[in-house]
Amino acid sequence: MANTKKTSSKKLNQLISNTITYIFLVVISIIWLFPFVGLILQSFRSYETEYGGMVNYFLPKQFSLDAYKYLFVAENKFLKWYGNTLIIAIVVAIINTIMILCVSYALSRMRFKGRTALMKFWLILGMFPGFLTMICLYFLLKQFGLTQAGAVPGLILISVAASGMGYYVCKGYLDTIPRSLDESARIDGASNARIFVTMLLPLSKPIVIYTALVAFLAPWCDYVFASYVAFGYSDGYNVAVALQRWVWTNDYQGYFTRFCAGGVLVAIPVTILFLCLQKYYVEGVTGGAVKG
Repeated sequence: MANTKKTSSKKLNQLISNTITYIFLVVISIIWLFPFVGLILQSFRSYETEYGGMVNYFLPKQFSLDAYKYLFVAENKFLKWYGNTLIIAIVVAIINTIMILCVSYALSRMRFKGRTALMKFWLILGMFPGFLTMICLYFLLKQFGLTQAGAVPGLILISVAASGMGYYVCKGYLDTIPRSLDESARIDGASNARIFVTMLLPLSKPIVIYTALVAFLAPWCDYVFASYVAFGYSDGYNVAVALQRWVWTNDYQGYFTRFCAGGVLVAIPVTILFLCLQKYYVEGVTGGAVKG
C-alpha cells in the first residue's frame, strides 16, 4: 500500500513538473514567434487603404499583395539584389565546405610538424572579431576593383579567404570515425584522396550538411560588410543592404510593408533548408562536439 502511494505521488509530481515545463516552453515560443508573425502580417497590408493615418492594430483590415507586386514589378532591381545574395551564398557555401573538409581531414588524419601549434594559432585568431579588419580589407579590395561594381566577387573572396580556420567542429566529427578504416584502405592501395572521397565523405554526411548550411547563412544574412563594400552602388547590393536603404527613405510607412515582404522572401530559402536538413544539422553539431 505504501509503495502504491509513493508511486502515485511520484507520478503526480512528474505530471506537475511536465505541465509547468510545457507551459513555460509555450510562452517562450509565443514570445519568440511574435515578431515573425508580425512581419508576415505587415507584408500583406495594403498601402492605399491602411496607411492614410497611424496604424494602431495588429491584424490587417484588408489583405493585399501590393508589397509583393511592388518587389517583382515596380522595383526592377529587387531580383538583381536577390540574385546577388543567392550567388554569393551558394558560391561561398560550396567553396567553404570544400576547404573546411580538406583542412579538417588533414588535421584529423595526418601528423606533421607544427600541427598542434597551427591549430592553436587558428583558434586564437578566431577569437578576434572580423570588424577589426574591415577598413584594411576595404582598401585592399578597392585596389583590385572589388568594391561597388565588383562588390559580389569581393564579398565572395573575403568570405572564403580564411574559411579553413573554421575546421574545429568538422575535425571533431572526423575524429569520431575509426582510423582503422583508413588503415584497411591503405593496405588495399588507396591514396589519401581516395580514402577521403570514397570512404570518409559518405560517412560524414551530417557534418558536410552542417558546414554547408553555416557557410550559406553567413553571406545570406550579411549586412555590415556588404554595405561597406557596395558603398552606395545599388547594383552591388545584397538584399539586406537594399531593404535597409528602403527603411531610411522619407516614405517610411509605404516602404515598411515592402521591407516586410522582402524579409519574408529572404526567410523562405533558409526556412526550407532547415526544415529539410534539420536532422543532419543536429547530428553534425552534436557529432562534431564529441572530440577535439
